Amino acid sequence: MDRCVVAGHVNWDVTLRVDSLPSVDGEATIRERRCGCGGSAANVASALAALDVDVSLVGSVGSGDCGDSVVQSLEESGVDCSGVRRIPGRETTRKYILVDDAGAVAVVGADGANEALEPAAVDPSPIRRADHVHLTSNRSETTAHAASVATSADVPVSFDPGRRIADRSIEATLPHVDVLFLSGREAETIRGTESGELSFGERTVVVTAGSDGAVVHAPDATRHHAGYTVPTTDTTGAGDAFAAGFLTAWHRDEDCDRALRVGNACGAIAASQLGAQPSLTWSRVRSVCSEHLP
Repeated sequence: MDRCVVAGHVNWDVTLRVDSLPSVDGEATIRERRCGCGGSAANVASALAALDVDVSLVGSVGSGDCGDSVVQSLEESGVDCSGVRRIPGRETTRKYILVDDAGAVAVVGADGANEALEPAAVDPSPIRRADHVHLTSNRSETTAHAASVATSADVPVSFDPGRRIADRSIEATLPHVDVLFLSGREAETIRGTESGELSFGERTVVVTAGSDGAVVHAPDATRHHAGYTVPTTDTTGAGDAFAAGFLTAWHRDEDCDRALRVGNACGAIAASQLGAQPSLTWSRVRSVCSEHLP
C-alpha cells in the first residue's frame, strides 16, 4: 500500500495516569499527566506513516492553539494534513483519558470540532488517488460520503466505527466496506442491529480481543492469532495501531495470518507505551513477531 487516506476523528488528548479508575462517588489520585494528539483517525494515520505509508488525513480541528498543536504533531510524524479542516468557533475535540496501573482506560469528552465536518467539506481528489481509504467514527453522512467516493473510484475501504457504534447509523457506509474492524463488544452490538447480517456478509471482518489477540472472518476462512504478551501500560490507541499494522500487511498479499501477526505486534507495542500514538518502527514490529518481515 503506497497511498492511504484516513478519515475521522482528530483529538487533543489529556491522559491522566491514576492509581485506579474511580467508582461512583469514588476518587482517584493522578500520578502523571500528559497532553498530545489523539483521535482514532489521527492515531491510525500516525501509525501508517511510521510504517512507511504515504498517508493523508481527512478530519477537522478547532481554530485555537490545540488545533495548531495537533496539526503540527501529525505533520512532524509524516502525515499530510491538507485535508484537515479548521472549524471557526469550535474547539478542537478534547478527550480526557484515565489510565490505571493495569492499562485499563476510561474516556470522557465532547464532540467539539469533529462532528462539524460535513460531506461537502471532504475533498474527493485524494480519495480517488488513494490505494486504500480507512474510515473511523465521524458523523454518519460524512463517513458514508467518503466511502461512496472511494467505491466509485474502485478504491478499497476499511471501516472502524468505534465504541460509539450503538449511537450512530452505519447502514449507508457498510455496503462500501471491504474490511470491517470491530472489538468483541462492538461485534455483539452490531449483531443486534438491522445491519448485522450485512456487516458479516462477503467482506473481511476483523474482531479484536485485546490481550487475547484477534480473529479474522474472511469470506473463505476464519483465522485467529492469540497476540503477544507484553507489559501493558496504556491500551489507548492499541486498536488503531492494530488496524494500521493489519492494513499495511494485508494490502501486500491479503494473507490474513500475516496481517494478524503484524497487527497484533503493532497493538502490543502501543499497549506497552503511554499515550495514543506509540513509537512504531518495522524493526520493533519484527522484534515482537520474532520473525523476518519486510
